[in-house]
Amino acid sequence: MAHVPQIRIPATYLRGGTSKGVFFRLQDLPERAQVPGAARDALLMRVIGSPDPYGKQIDGMGGATSSTSKTVIVSKSSKADHDVDYLFGQVSIDKSFVDWSGNCGNLSAAVGPFAISTGLVDLARIPKDGMATVRIWQANIGKTIIAHVPMTNGLVQETGDFELDGVTFPAAEVQLEFMDPAAEEEGAGGSMFPTGNLVDDLEVPGVGTLKATMINAGIPTIFVNAEAIGYTGAELQDAINGDAKALAMFETIRAFGALRMGLIKNVDEAATRQHTPKVAFVAKPADYISSSGKQVRAGDIDLLVRALSMGKLHHAMMGTAAVAIGTAAAIPGTLVNLAAGGGERNAVRFGHPSGTLRVGAEAGKVNGEWTVTKAIMSRSARVLMEGWVRVPGDSF
Repeated sequence: MAHVPQIRIPATYLRGGTSKGVFFRLQDLPERAQVPGAARDALLMRVIGSPDPYGKQIDGMGGATSSTSKTVIVSKSSKADHDVDYLFGQVSIDKSFVDWSGNCGNLSAAVGPFAISTGLVDLARIPKDGMATVRIWQANIGKTIIAHVPMTNGLVQETGDFELDGVTFPAAEVQLEFMDPAAEEEGAGGSMFPTGNLVDDLEVPGVGTLKATMINAGIPTIFVNAEAIGYTGAELQDAINGDAKALAMFETIRAFGALRMGLIKNVDEAATRQHTPKVAFVAKPADYISSSGKQVRAGDIDLLVRALSMGKLHHAMMGTAAVAIGTAAAIPGTLVNLAAGGGERNAVRFGHPSGTLRVGAEAGKVNGEWTVTKAIMSRSARVLMEGWVRVPGDSF
């Protein structure tokens, strides 16, 4: 019986923040997958092990969660004053598509280290010791990310004592600056608040009319109050991810929020746009026990936030959603800002299922409209495995 042999493609498996994914240099992909289209999508799905009706991704590199079903393509930048272009693909677990509509803020932390280690950054820009500044063009959303990557003896420093809730082991700190993070290409005319309001009445069939802050910053995100949908804001994954009725409610909120934000033209389109927008719920600070068993005290945080990604409650917090949280917290009157106690602020520490996270944002008004110049947060990154991934030669 005739068979098609497997091919092997150079790849690196990295953790970035609380996510992990398979990273490729554009030049290492098979020629027909070096351009956007069906062949590229089919290749990445086969690498990750999707679509998998069993929801396990056993026959691929994916980990059967939104945090581990990710792919990244990096190349030397075509943009002036940038080092690399970074393209992120969120692979659906059980359906046959790759969502290219947004960024992954967690894996953004691994782009600089990967680019340096694989020769994509000019050697003249990399110090032997100290901090390398990698200028990243985020191609999905057309934004700049500045990564500050520690170097020791000419190599990326991966080990260290920086602790990130949601990641078991400490590592070296990578600071990220998300420049001008409002998602200009999304929604109504590129406004940070596409509806023109800091808070809207969002009508959601079967749920009711909810107060909602809908913001394009980092990633399009819909924030609602926890108490309005029957939650406290201190929930862990098991409280929601095993509840089919709750997940359906959140997906309905997401779909009708996406419609109001101008991201889709009818609610049915939301099914094929799983990565964006995100939906999150907020509440005032409260004590709770994190998923690791660690006590989080109300006095140590400004507010509680829980967010869903790819239809499930996230185990920690998506990096891009953290940018949205920091930005919204800096703008008086949003639901996020009000949950944090109101007023002006340039940083916020919020509680999520795995612990806490601090994110800063510089926001202000220009010509009567709110703008944000940058959002700042720290993550970490580490190479888990490098070499080649293999896929059947006829799979893309």
